[in-house]
Amino acid sequence: MAWTAAKFSELAIETCLQIRVVFGLALRQTQGFVRSVFHLMELVLPVPDFSTLSRRADGLKLSNPKLRTNSERIALVIDSTGVKIFGTGEWQETKHGTRIKRRTWRKLHLGLDLNTGEIVCSGLTEDTAADPTVVPDLLDQIGDTVATFLGDGAYDGTPVRQELADRFEGIEVIIPPPKTAIPGPQAATAPTARDRDILAIQKNGRMSWQKQTGYGRRSRGETLMGRFKQVIGTTHRSRKLNNQRTEAKLGVAVLNTMTTLGRATFEKIYA
Repeated sequence: MAWTAAKFSELAIETCLQIRVVFGLALRQTQGFVRSVFHLMELVLPVPDFSTLSRRADGLKLSNPKLRTNSERIALVIDSTGVKIFGTGEWQETKHGTRIKRRTWRKLHLGLDLNTGEIVCSGLTEDTAADPTVVPDLLDQIGDTVATFLGDGAYDGTPVRQELADRFEGIEVIIPPPKTAIPGPQAATAPTARDRDILAIQKNGRMSWQKQTGYGRRSRGETLMGRFKQVIGTTHRSRKLNNQRTEAKLGVAVLNTMTTLGRATFEKIYA
């Protein structure tokens, strides 16, 4: 009788890879960890080997990537941060103490819904990708209406503003223009939202504009980046870009699951 390899569902592969992300394991360690859990549970089940996990991680579709639990229109904050890749150079430095000339990075893009605290869109790109070029792909992941968009100065410009206006009618875009920005030629008769921001900053100052528009809420996007790095880690262990993207999506799924289990509430105490 010919030997046939065990078939594993995408959910089984996703579960193993999620365990890997949560505990920061290598693929061989993940295989052994799951096997030990099955042994403790007295379950006789096959376990995907490390090569199967690596191969199936390429383009893996997650079972439930979105866990949005609120019907309110989304208040979206998008930000990006660098994530280091643990490749052969880092391995040689760790093993032999050699110094590498250049480290490899990826850029992680996350979109946070301020109303629910959930990550509603995410992406992983080469470190050379400009933030505005990723916005359309991030917005494609959002099935609900976005009422407010907040981003730092990297997203300032016509392409991002036009993309948002085309997708979401009446959206409020809060992006600080650079200090050197000047109003457009039609600012006196038909000012755009960006023109109004520039004029408000010129008249009352940048801090006043930030308070008036609620731009300070964008700091929660930076907090999210810190949370991702603290809980999931600052390094992706996969070597292929598609596998790294799956690893990032799994990290997002883990954080969203934690968010749905409960969030801290804050109350101001008056002395």
